[in-house]
Formats: sequence, C-alpha cells, structure tokens
Amino acid sequence: MNFADHLPILIQALLAAGLACLIVGVSHLLGQRAAKNKIKDSAYECGIKADGLVHTRFSVKFYVTVMLFILFDIEVVFLIPLCFVYRDFLANHIAILGPMMFFLLVLVLGLFYEVRKGALEWEK
Repeated sequence: MNFADHLPILIQALLAAGLACLIVGVSHLLGQRAAKNKIKDSAYECGIKADGLVHTRFSVKFYVTVMLFILFDIEVVFLIPLCFVYRDFLANHIAILGPMMFFLLVLVLGLFYEVRKGALEWEK
C-alpha cells in the first residue's frame, strides 16, 4: 500500500475538521453574546426569558432509553465491516455467516430480556 491509497480518506478527514472549525468560528463570530444582566446558562427560546429552573431533572427512564439506543446502534458499527468483507471471506472459503448470526442472536436475546424486564415500558 502506498500513500495514494489513503489520500481520499485524508482529504475527507481534513475537510471534516475544516468544516467543523469553520462552523464553530462562524458561530462564535455571529452568535448571541450573554449580557451582564442575563443568566449565562439560561435557555434561549425565541427571545422569551426562561421561567423556573434552568436545569431540570430528567427521569432515569430517559437515560435507560438512551443507553439502549447506543447499545443497539453499536451493533451496526460491528455489522457493517462484516458486510464489507463478506465477499472476501467467501472467496477464501471462510465461514462468516455463523458468527454473524450468533452475534445477532445474542443481541435479539438481550432485546427480549429488556422487554421482559420492562425496560422499554414508560408507565409502570
């Protein structure tokens, strides 16, 4: 492998970093500044001052839902590379479907366990 093989990835990474810096810079230049008489951390909703507490507490159920989403989102991160190398594994006579199905079976069993324990029910 030579440098030319990795050049598109490098260009994409540089463009992504440059775009991120550009967005943060423009936001800093054109964004709203906190005045001395306003609360710095108050939420800005269409020019209306916030009533009540600035930082509200969320139920634990929201965090459980987020953790479950992240868990099942990570499964895609593990399955996509397997899909890309599937043809190469078949060409070399290496069985990959079994490990993929075992991975999915473990995830489905985890989902059934969560449903059975009531982790996805809002009203309890």
